[in-house]
Amino acid sequence: MTLFRSLKRATLMLAVAVTPALAELPVLTIASQAGGTVAWELDTIRHHGFDEAHGFRLEVQEVAGKAAGQIAFRGGEVDVIVDDWIWVARQRVAGHDITFIPYSRAVGGVMVPQDSNAQALRDLTGTKIGIAGGPNDKSWIILRAYAAQQGFDLLAETEQVYGAPPLIFQTARSGEMGGAINFWHFMAKQEAAGMRHLISVAEAAEALGMDPAMPLLGYVVQSALVAEQPELVEAFAKASRAAKTFLDSKEADWDRLRPMMNAADEAEYQSLVAGWRAGIPEAGPVDEGSARAMFRLMVELGGEDLVGTATDLPEGVFVLLGS
Repeated sequence: MTLFRSLKRATLMLAVAVTPALAELPVLTIASQAGGTVAWELDTIRHHGFDEAHGFRLEVQEVAGKAAGQIAFRGGEVDVIVDDWIWVARQRVAGHDITFIPYSRAVGGVMVPQDSNAQALRDLTGTKIGIAGGPNDKSWIILRAYAAQQGFDLLAETEQVYGAPPLIFQTARSGEMGGAINFWHFMAKQEAAGMRHLISVAEAAEALGMDPAMPLLGYVVQSALVAEQPELVEAFAKASRAAKTFLDSKEADWDRLRPMMNAADEAEYQSLVAGWRAGIPEAGPVDEGSARAMFRLMVELGGEDLVGTATDLPEGVFVLLGS
């Protein structure tokens, strides 16, 4: 047998041995909004094989938006979606046994034009405030509570303009509003476009006695999956952490992700990278005391429209994983 044939036969035997092993890896399917920031982490997991390194295979199903992801999740088409833990708490009270794995603590805040005289929320009296996410947006509720702590009724003293994040972004850039509350990645774009921070939700939450590092967004899974395949859920959590660690230190990989980020220019790109990194939550369990305080605030100011019939944070919202 020639050396060539020996090598060819060895390669074939290796392929036969490895392929079945890869095929037998458990599959975890996640719904990801097309063009969303979560896709950056998911792409990193798959590109660098952090999923297979942890003993599973990640499949991504693109969806048009948040509602489509929730429908796919409830219908069993996907195993994981991304949402906030306040929604998870509402669903648990309604009888849906789901749980939450922290993904990001990136939150919004108030941005104002660069030449604005405003130095505090009170200075926005009489102006229009653009709010992405509607009247029950969590950031808006926290900022209202913070303003009330300062003796200022943010709801009564300003005019609210609600709209989709891209619309609020464009309107804020045009100077038509005194301030704008938007999701973190649109805030990054606004900052790159010349707007400045007035106050962040994290600062307001801290002033209200909450943990400013509280991760609001997370991966949502069925509690049954955690009970039946805890090793799979933990493997996914570890792959997520590996991708975060990688993106927190590797500049080259951001260059690879850049086409997915839709950055208008270098300043916007750098702002998006910095914002994503700032949102990486610390490893370890969520501070449930702080979460309970935040949830009570949502009950008080958001009411049934936001939290349904919940009156307090239910048990089991946050998944407990091993080391």
